[in-house]
Parts: sequence; structure tokens; C-alpha cells
Amino acid sequence: MAEMEKTQRPTMDQIVGLCKRRGIIFQSSEIYNGVAGCFDYGPFGAEIKKNIKNAWWEDMVHRRGDIVGLDCSIIMHSDVWKASGHVDGFSDPLVDCKISKMRYRADQLYFGKVTVSGEVIGYVSVLEDEAMQSIAENQANDLKRKLAKQGTLEEIVLKAYAEARPEEYALIPSPATGKPGSLTAPRAFNLMFQTHLGAIVDDSSVAYLRPETAQGMFVNFKNILNTYRVKLPFGIGQMGRSFRNEITPRNFIFRSREFEQMEMEFFIQDDANWQEWHRYWVNTRFEWLKSIGLREDLLGLEVHRPEKLAHYSRACTDITFHYPFGVQELEGIAARGNFDLTQHQNGSGKNLEYFDEQQNRSYLPHVIEPAIGVDRLFLAVLCSAYVEEKVEDETRIVLKLHPRIAPLKAAVLPLVKNRPELVDLAKNLYQKLSRICHVQYDESGAIGRRYRRMDEIGTPYCITADFDSLESGTFTLRDRDTMEQKRLTENEIITFLWEHCH
Repeated sequence: MAEMEKTQRPTMDQIVGLCKRRGIIFQSSEIYNGVAGCFDYGPFGAEIKKNIKNAWWEDMVHRRGDIVGLDCSIIMHSDVWKASGHVDGFSDPLVDCKISKMRYRADQLYFGKVTVSGEVIGYVSVLEDEAMQSIAENQANDLKRKLAKQGTLEEIVLKAYAEARPEEYALIPSPATGKPGSLTAPRAFNLMFQTHLGAIVDDSSVAYLRPETAQGMFVNFKNILNTYRVKLPFGIGQMGRSFRNEITPRNFIFRSREFEQMEMEFFIQDDANWQEWHRYWVNTRFEWLKSIGLREDLLGLEVHRPEKLAHYSRACTDITFHYPFGVQELEGIAARGNFDLTQHQNGSGKNLEYFDEQQNRSYLPHVIEPAIGVDRLFLAVLCSAYVEEKVEDETRIVLKLHPRIAPLKAAVLPLVKNRPELVDLAKNLYQKLSRICHVQYDESGAIGRRYRRMDEIGTPYCITADFDSLESGTFTLRDRDTMEQKRLTENEIITFLWEHCH
């Protein structure tokens, strides 16, 4: 039986290595040295990603009577983004290193004074990282030794470069070169990808690749009201690609330039108890993440302080995840008031109000927005499922994916491939099982090696046609997590997979 470290967390190297080795994720345009912040999902990765999206859609749309689905165009009228505030305000603070030409986000670049016995001897700078405090302390000790300063090194207090005073810019070193004064002052950098519609390239043809899916649900609010007979409270859900020209894409698929989102706008009465609805969706989304296999010990909640909220936001709570590179936002649940509908009503000149028959009045509803990135969730799923455990004298790598998320639900294996009757029996079972779920037939290599391959990609069950199968008509079903085996008939296997993998 396996000895498992229940509290272990994988490193990014382990996750990236597994993704490359098993065809889960590749660097985009890899043979041309890749494109930063863009990734391709391989055969197993595409299946996992599809299963994540299917689970969200089934639970958020199909299994609820109060949410409908939508699929909007990636390119929308440029006035949509003016009304929403993205043209003027969707930006990150950009910092350049004048020597190395490297670029950084000012809110992800940290600096601190190096003080020895009350004397400031210089500054250090580090990029945001779980270990950045210790990195900064090592840099400070190096600076102290280099300057031959005697005395006690005081604690390094790190602050974001965006908070630096102008007179400190000349004192803060660049992370790329270590030279003070080589960083520029922060400046706004709009994250939207700009393009042009039609044959003429001028200001009149400017368009944008959407930076989020949310706005499509707001501009279609009236269309939904007029065609689907919905009544408040109700939601509109959407999945789709979004694009952000990130200054520093990093941490594998966590922060990329092309990504997918799963967002839902839940519209409520303007006088409804929005705090109660906000708590409801925070709890609902937290429990859903656990239900698809995320480890509860790696999940957390972060309530945004009032001074950190967007000007239109009433409240926002992030569901966080402890990734190998630190605790980061996984999903945000925001109470957005009626800001978006107000902006689009004003920008378009069209009436977007909801007529409340019970109250006999019209108003712009308020909205609660749960929004999650598919790719960030994909990475959290891998980090939650990755386990290395000792099995006898070897290490077994296994992805303990929830069966709903696993790329294959089962593998059908003949014990050996040189016995035609076993191969025929296994292939016949494979054909029948493939009609109810995604399964794979595998006859290559020793049976133990085939088990390990399936463990690494997260296949919950392996079904083996062995010599007893020829006589009894039963097959060996092996559980991925416990490695326990039991014998089932063909009909029992079909029923088992239907009950455990849907």
C-alpha cells in the first residue's frame, strides 16, 4: 500500500514537467522558440480543460433554473469598452529598466531600504514571490558585506514600487542589473489588444479584443429579457476567450495573454439584500471548487478592504489558492451595484431598465459577479491532484483528479498483447464503454507500466482483461487512488462507470 504525504505540495517544476511529459500543456509556437504568455493544450490537457468547463456549465447553468447561457462575440463595438471604462482605465503601472530594457509591473516589483544600525546604506529590489522577503534579506546582507558596514542589519520592509516616492527612483536598483537609478517612473499601460475592422486603418476603424467576457452579458441584458421570459433574480453565464497584453506574463498558465474565463452576472432587485446574495455566491462557489477536487487546505478567502475596491464596487471577496509560487486570487465574487448597466444605458442611449410587475416600477438591477479563469483553475486542479508516493521500493506519480475532470474515465487493457482472445475481449469491452464515456485502449508495455502511465494522467480506473476473464467473463477493475482491485462483469462495469464518472 502507498505511503502518501497528505500535506505535500508540488513545485512548479514538477507540474510543468508532468504537463510536458504527458502531453498536457505545451508552449505555444514552441518550434519557433515560443510566444511568451501563450500556451497550447495537448490531447490530455484539452480533455481536462473541456471537462472543467463542462462541469462549470452543467452546475451553473443546466442544473439551475435561474441562470441562462450566452456566447458573445470576441470583437464588440469599440464604444462598449469606452462605456465600461476599459479604454481610459484598464491599465497596469509599467516600469522599464533603461539598461536591460526589461519591463515590470510596478505593483509586482518590491523595494526596501537597507538600514544598518540606523544608517540607510542603500536599497534592494525583488520581484513578487513567496520567498521575496528572504531574497531581499540576502541581497541586504550582500550589500552590507560589499560596503564593509559594521552593525546590526535592521528588518527589510518591502513596499511595491508603485508606492515609491519620486526622490527614491534614483536609489532603487533594477532587478535585472542591480544598478540604482535605472528604473523609470511607473506609467499607465493599457492592457487591451487593439485591432482594426475593415480595409481602412484609422481612428474610425479601431476595435479591441475583449479583455473580459462580462460586458457581453450586460449589453445583451435587454435581449435576454425580451426573448427568454426571465424574472429577477436571475443570472447570465458565459464562457469564452479573453485577451490581455500582460506586461510580465509569468507562472506558467497562471498569468497569460490569451486565456479563457467562466463568468456569471447574477441580477437582483435594486432594493434586495445584496450582502446576503454576495455571501450566498461566495459560499456556493467555494463549495463548488471543493466538489471538483480542489484541496480545501489550499483554498482561502480574502475580503477586499474598502480602500482597495473599485469606485463602483460595493464589496469583493476573492477565493484564493496556495499555488507553488504563493497565495493568489483564483476566483473573484464582486457586488458591482448597477454600474455596468448604467454605463451602457448612458453610452448607448437605449433603455436597459427592468420592469418589475410585482412592484409596478422600472429600475436598473444590481449584480453579483462570480468570475474565474479556466487556466488558473486548471493549474489549481493540477496542484491539488499531484501526488508523489512510495509504493514498495519506487515512487509513484499520480494525478488524483476528480472523475468528472479526469481526461480519461477508464483504460481498457489486455493483460498481454500476444493472446488474440484477450485482445479481442478487451477491444470489445472498449467499444462498448466508449459509447458512455471517454476511455482508452492500451496494450503497449508491461501491465505495471501501463498502470503508471494512467496514474500520471489521472485516469481513475483501469480495467484489465486477464486469463480469468476468458473463463468467468469478469474483468479486473483497479482503482487509481487505492490501487485496490475487484472483479466485475461487463454490465457491472458499465453501471459502475456511469455512476462514478458523471
